[in-house]
Amino acid sequence: MHGSSVATIPTHAVRRLCDRPIVEAGTVPGYGPLFNAGVLHHAGLYHLFVRAVRDGYRRGEGTGPRFVDYVSDIVVFTSADGRRYEYGYVLASAGIGAALSFEDPRVQWVEDRGDRRLVMTYTQVPPPGDGPWRIGAHFLHWDGKRFELEEATGQLLGPAEVANKDAVVFTLSDGRVALIHHVRSGMQLAVFDDLEHLWHPPDDYWAAHMANLASHTLLLPSPGALGIGAGAPPVRCEAGLLLFFHERRADGSYTMNLALLDERTGRALSRLPGPVFEPEFDWERTGDVDEVVFVQGAHLDGDDIYLTYGAADRCVGAAVASVAHLFEALAVAGRERVA
Repeated sequence: MHGSSVATIPTHAVRRLCDRPIVEAGTVPGYGPLFNAGVLHHAGLYHLFVRAVRDGYRRGEGTGPRFVDYVSDIVVFTSADGRRYEYGYVLASAGIGAALSFEDPRVQWVEDRGDRRLVMTYTQVPPPGDGPWRIGAHFLHWDGKRFELEEATGQLLGPAEVANKDAVVFTLSDGRVALIHHVRSGMQLAVFDDLEHLWHPPDDYWAAHMANLASHTLLLPSPGALGIGAGAPPVRCEAGLLLFFHERRADGSYTMNLALLDERTGRALSRLPGPVFEPEFDWERTGDVDEVVFVQGAHLDGDDIYLTYGAADRCVGAAVASVAHLFEALAVAGRERVA
């Protein structure tokens, strides 16, 4: 990691699994960039849910959009060891419902009134002129060999006509369901009785939420930073929920950061003052968007957390974090604030 990392973070608290991407751009016919992947360990395999950009896009000109004809689907890769992945299938194709593109999937198990449901959240990009990007969500079904999109369950979450993204869903210790989302520059927390309440809240729910957005704000960017958003779904540990999130610095680069959430309320208990992971290799520093590591997937295995991240909007990298080292860093940061 670069020398700008905070000194209280123990060495190797988060480390790369290898010096190359686990999924390279251009390795699936019909697609170029493959990046910003969520992960799920299920049935003995790692399943990687990858944003796949279709061939044919080009850079925009002048003050218009960064890219033209930029359309992405969600595709699935699998691996036995989390290092060597094989392409499997397309899970969600652009054009389903009102989506021009499916972007940045997160996949999470959610306990819901005694049931366990698999929820995929993503950014839904509408056709030009049809409003802002929104949070899309679907339930997924495992048929014994592959995951399938339950198309009838598709829903837009959050306030209408408000640009909103970077959503993760998780269960609080009292059984309520929490949604972390990203409006404007910060991260907000919304709490619901259950998934049905999240999918179909009362008409006035989001109006009241937006009217008191400051009280629902979970985390704000560091001084000078441009914005933050949830990365991977929170990882449940004995001392609380570890939330890996991204922060966009003033220079436009993206880093991986960490906060500890209360498992009863979902509110932030502590936060590391600096990143745990930054762009370092050429494939993380140069691409369609330079200087980006964008965490989206996390799987807990003993003391290790397996992490997946997008790199420079072109490919997927993997890292591993030590739970013990992360809590050590959080404890030191807390003592330093008190001192």
